[in-house]
Amino acid sequence: MNVDPLRLYAYLEKTRALVFDRVRGLNEEQYTRAFAIGPGSIARTLTHVMVSEWYYVQRMLGRDVPPYENWPVNEERPPAAAELERLWTNQSDETRRAIASIPDWNARLSYRVTTDEGKRIMVTATPADQFTQLVIHEVHHRAQVANMLRQLGAASLGDLDYNWMMFERKEVP
Repeated sequence: MNVDPLRLYAYLEKTRALVFDRVRGLNEEQYTRAFAIGPGSIARTLTHVMVSEWYYVQRMLGRDVPPYENWPVNEERPPAAAELERLWTNQSDETRRAIASIPDWNARLSYRVTTDEGKRIMVTATPADQFTQLVIHEVHHRAQVANMLRQLGAASLGDLDYNWMMFERKEVP
């Protein structure tokens, strides 16, 4: 079985666009309202997913990642919704280029991290592992955002299943 990473990423982009269609209709209070799920607000959750994507791409490319406090954006200071959408659109271009450039999806890449408990550990994963995490992570948090949007009374995101959004369909007699 071969999975096309660019096609799978296109699915994420399509579903993300639907999320931002709903988020654009929120006021600042709704966008930043605290919820007892996920990172705690739509603003923080979407920012968390975007910066995590940036991180996973850096790891897929075998790059060192600076300490979290030096990342370009972090969830503790989420940008306004319009700015986040702009930043993520730019990052998506980078992500697609990175995906297209991976020469060996099964190469083992190791890096050191410090856990929340302060332990130093070595992590080994392949670019395929990092990409899988990127996809599953976004889907997981998108469900949390959908729940928050529902609680705010926003229109449903509709059917976001891969098969509905990506399978070719045509009417037949």
